[in-house]
Amino acid sequence: MELPDIVLIERCIKGESHLFAEIVERYKKLIYNIIYNMINNKDEVNDIAQEVFIRIYKSLSRYNKEYKFSTWAAKIATNYCYDMLRKKKFECIPIEEVSNVQMDNDSPEDQYIKKERRERINDELMNLPEKYRILIVLFHKNGLSYEEMSQVLDEPMSIIKNRMYRARLMLKDKLSSERKEGIL
Repeated sequence: MELPDIVLIERCIKGESHLFAEIVERYKKLIYNIIYNMINNKDEVNDIAQEVFIRIYKSLSRYNKEYKFSTWAAKIATNYCYDMLRKKKFECIPIEEVSNVQMDNDSPEDQYIKKERRERINDELMNLPEKYRILIVLFHKNGLSYEEMSQVLDEPMSIIKNRMYRARLMLKDKLSSERKEGIL
């Protein structure tokens, strides 16, 4: 017979730490999915999950049994990923590495012009204030939805939408002014 979560938790708190393996087994899929969807890096998921489960274990005494354990554990995972994303400096990778698409019939001059344009876009993106740049990177590079960005950045959806609009507008204005000046 499978023990309820609360019984496992209470027994772990009382010193039967070997029972925590059952908690890990029950919730590893949930925790791994949260981490992967927030971090989007398969290579880091195992290390991060291990750290999250350590945090869950150390915090068991603070668990409030009036709430679902899965929700509590998910919040710990989300907060840990959020902290990592905040600390991590996002670097934009060149667009040509993402798309890896080049037209065979482009002349060397056309290829050079396209390369210069991509570099200029990346430069301008890096010059945006961080609170705007991070949204462009999370949305376009990591494929996060507005809702996921709201959770990751712990900001209301209205602020996420507003900042994304402003980020795109700033980038567009800067690039269109350079086009008028003949830079692009």
